[in-house]
Amino acid sequence: MRVAQVSFRLGGVDGVSIEAAKWKTALESLGHDVVTVAGEGPVDRLLPGLAIEASQPPTLVALDAALEDVDLTIVENLLSLPLNPGARVVVAAALAGRPAILHHHDLAWQRAHLAHLGGPPADPAWRHVTINEISRRELAQRGIEAQTIYNAFDLEPPRGSRESTRANLDVNDELLVLFPSRAIARKNVAGALALAEALGAVLWLLGPPEDGYDDELATLLASSDVAVRRGPVGSIHDAYAAADLVVLPSTWEGFGNATLESVTHRRPLAVYPYPVLAELRALGLSFLDLEDLDGIRAELAQPDLRRRDANLAVARAHFNLADLPGRLAALLEHPSAH
Repeated sequence: MRVAQVSFRLGGVDGVSIEAAKWKTALESLGHDVVTVAGEGPVDRLLPGLAIEASQPPTLVALDAALEDVDLTIVENLLSLPLNPGARVVVAAALAGRPAILHHHDLAWQRAHLAHLGGPPADPAWRHVTINEISRRELAQRGIEAQTIYNAFDLEPPRGSRESTRANLDVNDELLVLFPSRAIARKNVAGALALAEALGAVLWLLGPPEDGYDDELATLLASSDVAVRRGPVGSIHDAYAAADLVVLPSTWEGFGNATLESVTHRRPLAVYPYPVLAELRALGLSFLDLEDLDGIRAELAQPDLRRRDANLAVARAHFNLADLPGRLAALLEHPSAH
């Protein structure tokens, strides 16, 4: 079967792109041919009108041509989060009556500035998949049946280089706090700065500012005495290896990949209680609270290895990348909605 993945952008370092790439690999392991269609990124079929910043959406003719030889389309967040409302209309029209899976990473009402644009469209030929139970329940309240497939992770990621990465960052014996994300408003960079200041640590902002956050980020950094490093050095595995502590101060995450990445890389995580975190904790995961400075200092002084082992066992049960092909195979047995 030929499957198309469609989104605003694919092949990047944003969460949607990362998870879409995992689905692509899993589908190919099942013998399917997967083509990528997006407005930006190193994709098989580039349609600039799908991009978030596109001045106008693609034509229906162009999108039909891109999907002409496709048996099933997986829409990665483009119909979920209306960052390009015109493209959402065209994609929904092109897929009307055609088998599709809408993979919802975020939903419009979960972002205050987008809530007025309404929820995702629905069609009897489509299935809906969420990455958390909150979204599944919220869709159900709006009459859309969905199932949850949590993001999946490699439980044995490559070992990064701690010493060379810290040397490249000009960090010696200082505590290094990793902020492994883009810098946007809901990621709460101020919370990360406050933690680093309280610990006397260096803060590493791994991702760039997006969504017009450049000026606000510049103001935050200029008003802080915290030593900050910015941008990637080496791989994501090097970043986790170099860090003494990971921080996720976000007020909202559709999932929060740093939670499981910290588990698989065996690094302590200080986190703000964003809503989906309660689901992860209910499954047995345990993290440090962002404002519990005594607990964080105690962890840094004497790591709780039992907690790290227990977290890894939970990841193995619920978030194992090796299980993703089986989950997708079960999904594809019934590709249209009930």
